[in-house]
Amino acid sequence: MKLKYFTFLFILLSFFSSCKESEASKPTVKQELLVDLSKLSNEITQFQKLVKSNSSAKEIVEQFKKSRLVYKKVEWAVEYFIPETARFMNGPALDEMELEENRSFEPHGFQVMEEMIYPEYNLESKEDLTRELNIFQSNIKQLQSTFEVITISDDYVLDAMQQNVFRVIALGITGFDSPILQSSIPEAGQSLISIPETLEKINLSSKSVSELRELTKSAQKYCTENNNFNAFNRAVFITEYLNPISKKLKTFQKEENIKNVKKSSPLKPTIETLFDKDAFDVNAFVLSKEYNFTKEKALLGEKLFYDTSLSKNNDRSCATCHNPEKAFTDGLKTNVSLTGMNLPRNTPTLAYASLQNAQFWDMRQLDLEKQSVDVIQNKDEMHGSMENIHTKIQLDKDYVKLFKKAYPKTAKPEAWQIQNAIASYVRSLNSFDSRFDEYMRGNKKILNNQEIEGMNLFMGKAKCATCHFTPLFNGTVPPSYSKTEHEVIGTPNEPSGKSLSPDKGRYIYNQMPQLVGAFKTPTVRNAAVTAPYMHNGVFKTLEEVVSFYNKGGGQGLGYEVENQTLPFDKLNLTVKEEKALVAFMKTLTDKKYQ
Repeated sequence: MKLKYFTFLFILLSFFSSCKESEASKPTVKQELLVDLSKLSNEITQFQKLVKSNSSAKEIVEQFKKSRLVYKKVEWAVEYFIPETARFMNGPALDEMELEENRSFEPHGFQVMEEMIYPEYNLESKEDLTRELNIFQSNIKQLQSTFEVITISDDYVLDAMQQNVFRVIALGITGFDSPILQSSIPEAGQSLISIPETLEKINLSSKSVSELRELTKSAQKYCTENNNFNAFNRAVFITEYLNPISKKLKTFQKEENIKNVKKSSPLKPTIETLFDKDAFDVNAFVLSKEYNFTKEKALLGEKLFYDTSLSKNNDRSCATCHNPEKAFTDGLKTNVSLTGMNLPRNTPTLAYASLQNAQFWDMRQLDLEKQSVDVIQNKDEMHGSMENIHTKIQLDKDYVKLFKKAYPKTAKPEAWQIQNAIASYVRSLNSFDSRFDEYMRGNKKILNNQEIEGMNLFMGKAKCATCHFTPLFNGTVPPSYSKTEHEVIGTPNEPSGKSLSPDKGRYIYNQMPQLVGAFKTPTVRNAAVTAPYMHNGVFKTLEEVVSFYNKGGGQGLGYEVENQTLPFDKLNLTVKEEKALVAFMKTLTDKKYQ
């Protein structure tokens, strides 16, 4: 009897010992990343060999695709932990701009290589391609060195995984990082597979990990079976695959008691999907904590917004040009100045303006506080004086009461609080309640077939979403949503398209050749009620706007726009597709403007 007992005990101890050894031998997230980076390096080495031996264009393109697929497996970590290097591995083939220092850096990475090998590769590009591959290998070594020394905790892993899903939604399936080859769909499926493979390093036996494994397999299968870029149904893929994956990640986080990462981000850490009604935090764009949004500040700001005493002649308020019935635009090509002359630019909407870190068409101010002062004191617009306004407010009992409620820590109204209150009102103008939003939250009956076709065109063939990023539909770049982009599209000076607009845009403030004619990418939300369009109000209808883009922008019209960032080749949209695209944009109208 004793012998049997000791035999059982020995077997039990051996079992637990083997489990511990198994746990100890299981690779960590960091170790797995380093292995995958070595695999990527091997693929690039093979790429270099093919280029060196003058292999066929077909072999080179196939190796390029294979290398990118391997990169997609580590992209979640590279983009999250080392974004400054990621920009030069798979960023846009456009100069990286540092406007504060008037400097630019030439692009590197896969998208640059893509332009060299597709649609046709020839030996004239061999030297440049070799150079790009050498730089890429150096970047891999830098990544390996960095990952070897940094700590990768579970909370950061989970946050990176969630951002990876958002990246696939907003960039991966839109063709943002494969604009020419259009290999985005299989790459999107590949990037999702890394989710369960990574999370099982945290808890292999988790039910959520098992469910994520099935969800990502199904998503990858959908991508494999529907890999035609133009025909891919993004509406289905997001609602039936990506949103469920995003929700399951949040479930895993709760089950494992993994805390949220503390960081200043426009995306709230509590969200389940990118399309949650309260997904975005306007406080991520404020100067400091004392500028944070409150309802009391917004109420005060609303009163100031409609107060004509802020102008020199007491005849204009902010609402004079930003009419709430027109989604805070004015419906004019350009408004009229105080001197009776037309202003040079169209009045942009204030709805969703708070979810950008650049204001005005030329992006000359970074925040809404400075934007309001700029307009109020502009001699052509309101010609007011902030000093005089501050004095008036201090003598107004009603205002003093409102300021005390909004800023209880200060004894009397301060000058900066006037700007902050107006900005706070603008920060309250984000509804996220359009029919598009309802569809993305599960109401499949809210959009018709034409509108869904338009959504797929917007995020695919028409290339709209490569500049107007989902779900803000402006130029604030996902998934961090911390930087707002400008574009050069070659806008005409008149509807007939006979000449280019002479307005130099951002170049006026940063005289770099890349910025001639560069303007902020505005939101397409509420576009149906914010006509006319473009910085000069040149187009009266959305149909005209779509036609312009379909022709390839300014270069497509024959203008000399050497720095155009918009693809200048024709989109080849049919009349039916153009109508569907317009129909979709109309689904982005908030309820109060419908």
